Amino acid sequence: MDNYGLLEPIGGGEPIPLLRDALTVGRRESCDIVLRFANVSGQHCKLTLEEGYWFVQDLNSQNGLKVNGTHVTRKRLDPNDTLSIARHKYKILYSPVELGATGPPPSDEEDITTVLKKSLLDRAGLQRRADTSSRRYDPNADSGEQDDESDTLE
Repeated sequence: MDNYGLLEPIGGGEPIPLLRDALTVGRRESCDIVLRFANVSGQHCKLTLEEGYWFVQDLNSQNGLKVNGTHVTRKRLDPNDTLSIARHKYKILYSPVELGATGPPPSDEEDITTVLKKSLLDRAGLQRRADTSSRRYDPNADSGEQDDESDTLE
């Protein structure tokens, strides 16, 4: 399929085609949909097509997401819903039937098996700290083994 729908900017602008069934949205050039606004995070959110319906998930952005005016972390986007990325509003246009939807829409909730596969830190939206033990000063190490950032006496 060439087109899975459109994000139409509210207030004017070129519609953004949804060309794949999974898209990252953000300010970085590596994102599938690049939004060059200072208040949009580098990787702001992810759009995924599930059972014929689009879902949006916040990727720990600083300025968040809203669907129809309500802050969300993950939410199903029904046709003609308003998606606010930071403060930029878009109407999502697509046809669930054309994208393979049958029966009632899927739940907004994440699948329980997906949730249980994540660590508690990931589920809480927290990230593990990088191991900083190698950056600490070791008085027993030779001066050549010290991290470049540490001060050594000669």
